[in-house]
Amino acid sequence: MRTLPESDAIAELLKGAKTIAVVGLSDNPFRASHGVSAYMQSQGYHIIPVNPHIGSSLGEKAYASLLDLPEKVDIVNVFRRSEFLEEIVEQAIQLKVAAVWAQEGVIDERAAEKGRRAGIFVVMDQCILKEHRARFG
Repeated sequence: MRTLPESDAIAELLKGAKTIAVVGLSDNPFRASHGVSAYMQSQGYHIIPVNPHIGSSLGEKAYASLLDLPEKVDIVNVFRRSEFLEEIVEQAIQLKVAAVWAQEGVIDERAAEKGRRAGIFVVMDQCILKEHRARFG
């Protein structure tokens, strides 16, 4: 098991967060987005699906876009291809979201830099479930 640094920004983010908007959340239980989000929901996080192609997932109403969300979110978790990350970051900036988390394989340095310049904590190419388990069991 790896050792985590004393000041662990990811642990602090996950401890303080309550609501996670999941962009690309599927209603198919065999998709990674569904399994990861179900785990986070089981850990007490409020999950809001963001996917224009579904009505709901994990018992929560889905929204077509981040800009349609009826409440403030702490983390935007991204399960979309890398080429969509910049638009998602731009929406997160508009909404003043504290953090954007791009799942494994989702990488766009330009989008990340844009988010960081706007004061957003950006995590790329990491699984939120794995990082949560590494810190909280």
